[in-house]
Amino acid sequence: MASTGQQSPEALDDETRWRSAGDRIQTLLDASAGSGTIVRERTEQLAAELTDLYGAALQRIVAMTSESAPELVERFAADELVASLMLVHGLHPHGVERRIEDALDSVRPYLGSHGGDVALLGVVDGQDGPVVRLQFAGSCKSCPSSAVTLEFAVEDAVRAAAPEIASIEVVAASESPSGLISVDSLMSRVHPKDTVDSAGAAWRPLPEIADLDPGEVGGFLVAGVPILACRIGDDLFAYHDRCGRCEDSMAGAALHRPMGAPIGQAVLRCPRCHAHFDVVHAGAGLDDTAEPSARTHLDPIPLLRRDGVLSVAVLAEATGVT
Repeated sequence: MASTGQQSPEALDDETRWRSAGDRIQTLLDASAGSGTIVRERTEQLAAELTDLYGAALQRIVAMTSESAPELVERFAADELVASLMLVHGLHPHGVERRIEDALDSVRPYLGSHGGDVALLGVVDGQDGPVVRLQFAGSCKSCPSSAVTLEFAVEDAVRAAAPEIASIEVVAASESPSGLISVDSLMSRVHPKDTVDSAGAAWRPLPEIADLDPGEVGGFLVAGVPILACRIGDDLFAYHDRCGRCEDSMAGAALHRPMGAPIGQAVLRCPRCHAHFDVVHAGAGLDDTAEPSARTHLDPIPLLRRDGVLSVAVLAEATGVT
């Protein structure tokens, strides 16, 4: 699902700094409001003037590059930071559907590792702006963790690639009378109403996960969230460190391949209640006889390589551990 390799701490710090630049700018603008309306207006005007100035310079750079080395424009568009600035100033070379398709390609390794896929059905005009229509296939369409997948993997990638969209609609694989599953209902597992601040959700770098050897299971603590990760061949998988049956920690769990099972199938056994889970297929429980949607399961955590850094998407939890 993700190749190995690490990024230097210096580069990682720089990348983190640019990713959070927008939040810092907004914080400074909000702070200026405390000095009065005039100060706030002048601060916003200054920010707009600087944005326009650098936007005009970027436009000239892109125009000159397009004439002398058009292949470089594609490289600009492939760089997340540069592409984001091109989008702000209307200079991105690709239309919204092409950008969304590229974004979905970036998350397909994660979906595929859980036996699923996602397809772009189209971008349609909505009351508040463009609406993206997606459809999940395979285990993703019925997996209890579909909300997590949509929130952190698919929606994050789509909105970063196409910030002008107004909303995302998920079309059911088997059309129901309504035909659509609202994003809000899918998000309910991730953001219980009035209890979770969506700003707490973020991609967090975890480059050390690449050090896991094939067949090895390791534990990590990211933003106060205990994570269980393992490597199967070249693929890496991450789950919340919580058994789907006894809800206890899976610390001490080991991978094994059931007798007669094909190579590549990996089962994780809870060291406490001895429940078995299919690591490759979204952590599905293997001991239950209930319908698939009612079976116990591990909770997958999105794990992707973002700008060369292996990262996981989690909601920060207050555990008292730093």
